[in-house]
Amino acid sequence: MKRIVALDMLRGYALIAIMLDHMPISVLRQVTLSNFAIFDAAELFVLLSGFLVGLVWLGIETRQGIRAAQWRFFRRAIQVWLALIAGSVLLALLSRGLFEAGLPHTAVWSEYARWIVEFPLGYVVTLATLYMQPNLMDVLALYVLLLAVVPLTVPLMRRWPLAFAIGSVAVWAFAVPLNAMLPNQRASGGLLFNPFGWQALFHAGIAMGLFREQFMPVLLRHRRTLTVTACVILLYSLAMAQLWRYGPEAKALSKQLWQLVGPVDKWSLDEVRFIAILAASWIVAVPLAQPMARLAGTGAGRAMALIGRGGLISFVGCVLLSVLGDALMNTPGPTPWGRRLAVDLWTLAALWLVGVGAAAYARRKARRAAKVELAG
Repeated sequence: MKRIVALDMLRGYALIAIMLDHMPISVLRQVTLSNFAIFDAAELFVLLSGFLVGLVWLGIETRQGIRAAQWRFFRRAIQVWLALIAGSVLLALLSRGLFEAGLPHTAVWSEYARWIVEFPLGYVVTLATLYMQPNLMDVLALYVLLLAVVPLTVPLMRRWPLAFAIGSVAVWAFAVPLNAMLPNQRASGGLLFNPFGWQALFHAGIAMGLFREQFMPVLLRHRRTLTVTACVILLYSLAMAQLWRYGPEAKALSKQLWQLVGPVDKWSLDEVRFIAILAASWIVAVPLAQPMARLAGTGAGRAMALIGRGGLISFVGCVLLSVLGDALMNTPGPTPWGRRLAVDLWTLAALWLVGVGAAAYARRKARRAAKVELAG
């Protein structure tokens, strides 16, 4: 499959935003996506992941058949599951090491640092069974479950797209009670990121990847109407996210905007956030397609794309760096602005280096696979 550089860039941006958003006193956290929209990097990551799944599935099924595609994503679910376990162990060990070094931090729950030393086997077992999902790694736990059902759901989507969409929405409608039935360490039961809700966004992304050649010509006939509608939605989203910052009158207006849409539940994927991320996707993919392509060709765009191509390695790296960055920013009393910005810039550079390392690993892996194929 030919890589879409702008897609890699957006995936990289999502990982950067996840990292910065989990450093409580970060300077650059104030300019991440969540400050300007009702959705945040989690929706961006899940939607882009679904879109990539659709593109890859289509390519594999066309060349090798449906069984090869199913096997590919079954293996991928296992890889993500192993990355969740390994990343969560590294997260707990890093947290423990930081506490031992006298570097307090709040980005991750402190109990993981204790459990990894006092109950190492129990910690790993609860991770492996998904009974526990450490905060910061919980998006990856959601991704494991979403990928695990791909070999079953994508063939159904391919054969009966409308019926599948109706079924996906029906599952989403009962997401809260369904999630509560899943065994979990949380008092309320279920995963923090409700898989029965977030599957709707993930499968919407898959549908975009699978059927874009069929539905884009139809949608483009209504380009102006869709663009105006998407802009209105995004402006409303921006007002919800920003107005409260600008005095009592603007704050009162912001409150009215929030009351019009009602409570917005991130964890089960509220429909307001769902609609807003779809509106943003249209704006990025159609009116802003050329500017996004030019941005992807800049130095910053290529750096973000390198991070995005790092996949699981980049994800685990962004989580560990968010904890490390949080610890480095924590000082007795108020932390100077300059120190916080310096740590932000350092973590960004470190995450880029993680992407460089991931790219080098991918090249070595590809060369080994090529040698094996030639030898065979």
